[in-house]
Amino acid sequence: MRIFSTIIAALRALRRNKMRSVLTALGIIIGVAAVISMISIINGAKSQLESQIASLGQNVVLVFSGNFSAGGVRSGMGGAGTLTVEDALAIQKEVRGVITVSPEVRDRKQVLANGLNWSTQILGEGPDYLMIRSWPLTSGSLFTEQDIRSTNKVCIIGQTIVNQLFPADDPIGQTLRIQNIPFKVLGVLSIKGLSIQGSDQDDVVIVPYTSEMKRVSKRTNLNGVNVQAESAEAEKQVESDIADLLRQRHRIIDTSGHEDDFTIRGQDEIQNAVSAQANTMTYLLGGIAGVSLLVGGIGIMNIMLVSVTERTREIGIRMAVGAHGRDILAQFLIEAVVLSLIGGGLGVLLGIGSAQMFSHLNHWTTLVSTSSVVISLLFSGAVGIFFGFYPARKAAQLDPIDALRYE
Repeated sequence: MRIFSTIIAALRALRRNKMRSVLTALGIIIGVAAVISMISIINGAKSQLESQIASLGQNVVLVFSGNFSAGGVRSGMGGAGTLTVEDALAIQKEVRGVITVSPEVRDRKQVLANGLNWSTQILGEGPDYLMIRSWPLTSGSLFTEQDIRSTNKVCIIGQTIVNQLFPADDPIGQTLRIQNIPFKVLGVLSIKGLSIQGSDQDDVVIVPYTSEMKRVSKRTNLNGVNVQAESAEAEKQVESDIADLLRQRHRIIDTSGHEDDFTIRGQDEIQNAVSAQANTMTYLLGGIAGVSLLVGGIGIMNIMLVSVTERTREIGIRMAVGAHGRDILAQFLIEAVVLSLIGGGLGVLLGIGSAQMFSHLNHWTTLVSTSSVVISLLFSGAVGIFFGFYPARKAAQLDPIDALRYE
């Protein structure tokens, strides 16, 4: 029963100085609120990035043209036309673990329809592109292998194109002009949203890659190749085999990779890079918020030391009537822990409210994780114990005679 009477005495002491107790807990409140709100915002951003990576498709390996050194000049990905249609077909035919490929040609052109015009991205792709990207159609159909072989003037369009050029009409079967070349609209893509780079994935017109190369851009090389591996476990081996095949086809002798005229990126590599960046931001912002908790703990220690000084005579009286040093230690330690936990609880509520307000005002997804709430409460309790122990120990070591004489 002694522990319960000690807790009651500690709570009674805190209630006698309500304003000082609230101000003492303020540092903990702000620190915990900062931790909860920042981690919620980061988790929301990470979730959005992960969903954008997932929009690439399943087990996707991206092969880009470029990223090579020649004569002291270094080009970025897609900066040089080093990939060919034959390279893409060889990847599909010769690399084990590859389900399908889609040669890719990218361009930006002005498109016209219904007396309206819009500048958009033109993608030349193969008939399996939508399967690789896990991108279904909302209406219509995709072009076929026959359209690829015949370089037919057909296309499918994203929702942004529908909104801009066909605001009141069904686009299926209508004509869309690319560089004054008429293309028949076969289908409309489902909404994808923003890409990892922040661009609108729905602002796109997809045509057969042969039609793009021969009719629109008049080019012979690819910007890249979209490859789908049979499983996530096979991705690394597929990447390695593609690299070996392209080095062989492009007669690259230096196997160290410094002279590669292509770049390969796996979906898991992109996912890991995004996760690493998100974790770095979590640690950084969590550390900044942790400083607030540290300052709050120092405030608790300071106020508890003042409280010990003010209540010296009270401590002496308690000891005189039979209280032991451990009882005094427990009382002051409980006061510090209760202050920290109350501050932690209020901080959690404030942090969740701040995160929700940020989400509402900025239309940004925020995710409050249970683990961050539990860790914040445990940490605030630990702060109370750590910073409250010294004042409590000092109170417990007071000499009863000297304490009774204290004025």
